[in-house]
Amino acid sequence: MRLLIQRVNHASVKVDGEVIGNIGKGFLVLVGIGQNDTREIADKYMKKMLGLRIFEDENQKMNKSIKDIHGEILIISQFTLYANCKSGNRPSFIEACEPKKANEMYEYFKKTCSKELEKDIQSGIFGADMKVELLNDGP
Repeated sequence: MRLLIQRVNHASVKVDGEVIGNIGKGFLVLVGIGQNDTREIADKYMKKMLGLRIFEDENQKMNKSIKDIHGEILIISQFTLYANCKSGNRPSFIEACEPKKANEMYEYFKKTCSKELEKDIQSGIFGADMKVELLNDGP
């Protein structure tokens, strides 16, 4: 499993021109599922992500987690995180999980994040052509 976590002031995702997910301050998370990923791996990454202390406290030190600030999360499936560009000019995606299992893992990851955060999360649609917009927050 690979996560690309971006701290944002706001983010949204559109499918066919319609906004299907929209958040304020929090995380935009691109999730790639690999062939050997399991629920145990997803649980480990979810706990690590939710525990990251990368939001500023009252002293402008990165000392607060997404839970501490009551932040929001937008999760987007992104198989291209498994692109292998070592040879040639066309990436290989052989390490990415096959779509059916990857979708099951993606849904599991979203569900467990929501449960652990004790808040609904926003998400894209697995396999859809999505347009993601964000306002980056921080260095």
